[in-house]
Amino acid sequence: MGIRNVLNLSIFAFVNMNVVKYRKIIVFYFSGTGNAKRTSQWIVEKAKKIGIESKLINIANFTEIKKLSFSENTIIGFCYPTHGFNAPPIVLKFLVKFPKSNTDIFLINTRAGMKLHKIFTPGISGFAIILPAIILKLKGYRLIASRPLDLPSNWISFHPGLKENVIRSIFARCHNIIDKFADKIFTGKKIYRAWFDLPIDILISPISLGYYIIGRFALAKTFFTNDACNKCGICAEFCSTNAIKLIDNRPYWTFNCESCMKCMNSCPKRAIETAHIFTFFLWWIAFSVAPLYVFKFIKNVLNFRFHYLISEIIYCIVGIIIIWLSYYFLHFLLRYKYFNKIFQYTALTKYKFWRRYKIPKNIE
Repeated sequence: MGIRNVLNLSIFAFVNMNVVKYRKIIVFYFSGTGNAKRTSQWIVEKAKKIGIESKLINIANFTEIKKLSFSENTIIGFCYPTHGFNAPPIVLKFLVKFPKSNTDIFLINTRAGMKLHKIFTPGISGFAIILPAIILKLKGYRLIASRPLDLPSNWISFHPGLKENVIRSIFARCHNIIDKFADKIFTGKKIYRAWFDLPIDILISPISLGYYIIGRFALAKTFFTNDACNKCGICAEFCSTNAIKLIDNRPYWTFNCESCMKCMNSCPKRAIETAHIFTFFLWWIAFSVAPLYVFKFIKNVLNFRFHYLISEIIYCIVGIIIIWLSYYFLHFLLRYKYFNKIFQYTALTKYKFWRRYKIPKNIE
């Protein structure tokens, strides 16, 4: 008996042994390098096989949110990556604008999975499930299922891309997890796997908050293009958040950047780098040296003592301003070949051992 026949028999058995609760499923997703998109596709493909009407919508390209309405026997899913132990701001803004309803929903956050020899290691969710769940609950939705999915980590600014065989093994494991997840939610069963990680998520919450307030803006100012850049504009054209502008005929990353790594991992010339050494010294100056001098100046000149909260706000503001101005300076220097070479060869992403992250072709 062929594999296809076995699959068809399995689907037939599933439909007959279980009562499918929903007639329609809509999955909204946001994805940088493709992990969340592939997860959403798995669910939609599974739904179609058992006769559920399915729709897949990319949050980044969707502009008709005010026209949304949901019929009975519909379930809505949201799938998105975990950025800085939180849902990406583009996702949170989308959920805030989402219409009110009492429809059933599920949430899936993909996060930085790794593999050590034969052991699959999990990422950390932080607020990635908690905050979207609260927003949607306040709008009247019924959360029936939520879980993290540890797909391969793609944060190339922090580590080289995983090897292809590792990526394939992680995907195979996650595909199996999502198949079982889909089987349960289609029959109305409740799954709250995400809440198992709640103690760790609460502990990591200060980092989640810090990333949302400061970290994501700082990380947006770490990218630049080396002299291999041919000004093709692909990075700007396909940026999910329209965060890349062409200034002086060179890509410039604005504060709208979500650090999803789509541009770096998809550049055909491997021309996009992370300015590691520049960033290290810049952050040291922006968040250590400069604020101390500002505090000292105000204290000595104005004889003013700071409340802790005020000092922290000033600390953040000074740091962000310095990073923003310094990145303008970096962008200016990149026009000169000598400086461009310095920034290139002090970036770890320049070297071949620092692999880019790509989902292998023909992956299930």
